[in-house]
Amino acid sequence: MLLTFDFTSDIPLYMQLRNQIVIGIAEGKLQQGEKLPTIRALAEESGINMMTVSRAYQLLKQEGYIITDRRKGAVVAFRGKSAVPPDTEETLRLCLSELRLSGMSKEDAIALCERLYEEGTKR
Repeated sequence: MLLTFDFTSDIPLYMQLRNQIVIGIAEGKLQQGEKLPTIRALAEESGINMMTVSRAYQLLKQEGYIITDRRKGAVVAFRGKSAVPPDTEETLRLCLSELRLSGMSKEDAIALCERLYEEGTKR
């Protein structure tokens, strides 16, 4: 698993890891049932603390993106159609507000969303 971390970012490392895994699932780079590296292996491979990886995995499990099992480890969960989590909706609301305040029109914001959505389905 190829991951990149910005150690100077204001985004905590566990969230950077969580976000990259979510994007990987959405783009089809990580498939349902695919085994993820162990916490120890991922920490060593990426150069981050094991507790950081553990926190990201716990969050992914809470959100339903992965399933953990003592024998099988962490695997990508099945993601059927489900309601948008409230925090995701709030994040999108904030992003759209920022675009609106920057002067972007509704049509341009929708076009941007469509482009990014399509890019995610082509990978």
